[in-house]
Amino acid sequence: MILFPAIDLKGGQCVRLLRGEMSAATVFSDDPAGQAQRFVAAGCTWLHVVDLDGAFAGKPVNRDAVEAIVAAAGVPVQLGGGIRDRATIEGWLARGVARVILGTAALNDPGLVKAACRAYPGRIVVGIDARGGRVAVEGWAKETAMTARDLAAAFEDVGVAAIVYTDIERDGALGGVNVEATAELAREITTPVIASGGVAALADLEALKAHAGDGIAGVICGRALYDGRIDLGQALALLRS
Repeated sequence: MILFPAIDLKGGQCVRLLRGEMSAATVFSDDPAGQAQRFVAAGCTWLHVVDLDGAFAGKPVNRDAVEAIVAAAGVPVQLGGGIRDRATIEGWLARGVARVILGTAALNDPGLVKAACRAYPGRIVVGIDARGGRVAVEGWAKETAMTARDLAAAFEDVGVAAIVYTDIERDGALGGVNVEATAELAREITTPVIASGGVAALADLEALKAHAGDGIAGVICGRALYDGRIDLGQALALLRS
């Protein structure tokens, strides 16, 4: 199971939000590229980067920070936030991003996702952010009637590399990951699922790893790494064992 350390960008800085609220941002570093290098030096083989400002603006905002991370990391980077058209997808992939995450676009323009999967096999991820089981888009600011399961099912067999499933109510709250909902989603689809939101302790990683056979292929971890609740070395060893 892959551990994806999260680098969330707001105003060019590494931050963590509480339940997706931009007003509840905690700054952890003003050197995103340096933070990326520290994660890689500790043994991480992937990075998960989100342009938070871009998610709200609907277009890339923290371009310089993302490019600096990609240049410094030396490992694959998956990127989400404000990627809503073909030109933006192609631009980021051309700049060295390994995989792009489509969230709002997946709901509003499923044809874009399918076309991108055909053009860039293995490089398109669908991000499904849910509150109470219902999908939220546009930086989590807009809730919809679409269920996470139905949205995930819409992209079965089109070549999506993974589904990043985030429980918004758990994100940044350190209250524990929603293992049950994540495992249930993973069992219902064939696309690998990456868990996100609420990881607070090694026990959360252990619980997710127990469902690897259900299709949970990775986990994103943010605040708990930054504030030291989870030791990165121990987390990597656990998930690799």
